[in-house]
Amino acid sequence: MDELRELYQEVILDHGRSPRNLGRPEGANREAHGDNPLCGDRIDVFLTVTDGVVTDVGFEGRGCAISTASASMMTEMLRGRTVDEVRALFDSFHAMVAGDDGATDTAGVDLDKLMVLSGVRQYPMRVKCATLAWHTMKAALSGSDSETISTEA
Repeated sequence: MDELRELYQEVILDHGRSPRNLGRPEGANREAHGDNPLCGDRIDVFLTVTDGVVTDVGFEGRGCAISTASASMMTEMLRGRTVDEVRALFDSFHAMVAGDDGATDTAGVDLDKLMVLSGVRQYPMRVKCATLAWHTMKAALSGSDSETISTEA
């Protein structure tokens, strides 16, 4: 179990140090802003949605290793998925990190690559770090770019 935890920590640190899809994609047509005022994490998520499919995704911001890693891993999972698949992925991921094991099978979504973040459920303040990018992405998907998403709302 310690070896698995160590591997998970390495994956999180890797994404935290070298985030994937960092930056605003050219042609992004949806965006939202997120803020976690308790720890200072801030993120902007950018999506390009074409014919109901996320064709490109990126993010900018600053935050802790968990927040950054979660955003990086999220962006890797979204490209090429339909809006409905992305919503199902959000629901499954949120249930996993919040500790609702019964809901992690939502719509048959495969969360294997995101399991490294499941340990945050033991630390409620870290759940907010891990889900900030996801809530921000959900707002962007819905076209809610006029307001800032907050973990304290």
